[in-house]
Amino acid sequence: MDGLRIVPANEASWDDLQAILTGAAKRCQCQRQRLGDRDWWYLPETERAAILRSETHCGDPRANETIGLVAYRHDEPVAWCAVDRRAVYGRLRGSPVPWEGRDEDPDDDSVWAIACLIVRRGHRGQGLTYPLVAAAVDYARERGAAAVEGYPLLTGGSRISWDEMNVGPVGPFLAAGFREVAHPTKRRLVMRIDLTPPG
Repeated sequence: MDGLRIVPANEASWDDLQAILTGAAKRCQCQRQRLGDRDWWYLPETERAAILRSETHCGDPRANETIGLVAYRHDEPVAWCAVDRRAVYGRLRGSPVPWEGRDEDPDDDSVWAIACLIVRRGHRGQGLTYPLVAAAVDYARERGAAAVEGYPLLTGGSRISWDEMNVGPVGPFLAAGFREVAHPTKRRLVMRIDLTPPG
């Protein structure tokens, strides 16, 4: 995609990440999946933002870890992807839905998850989630992930608000090589790609 650059969040500035997180994403600060509904609900937005800032290490390219990727198009921040070890997502681990019919250890640190995809207003509908999902897979592979999961929404051709589509649509996951491993609800899939180590 012309002019697109995707970097680990610690190589992006905090202001750039906040420019992407607008509306419901700004209120969430990418913490609901990590904290779980109860803890997230009672935490003020400013504290959610402080946690996200400490987790991303934005502006510190020497940081050893971060929890996501930031996409730039022609040097403008346009999208965010939360990708990390699946076990850190408290809401995901605490919900029975993704685990129904699966013999899977939620605490398996070798499995990573793409928990959130946010495209900034004015840049939606341009296919940015496709390279973002592919970059998240590469990022996880480089850090030793054995597999990556996603939890996209089946739209059935309907127009869905971005507040609801933060898990992403199915198309980018299919394009990146994910396969369906579970269909826990009418509209939600669990998709997975098994990885080989780098090199």
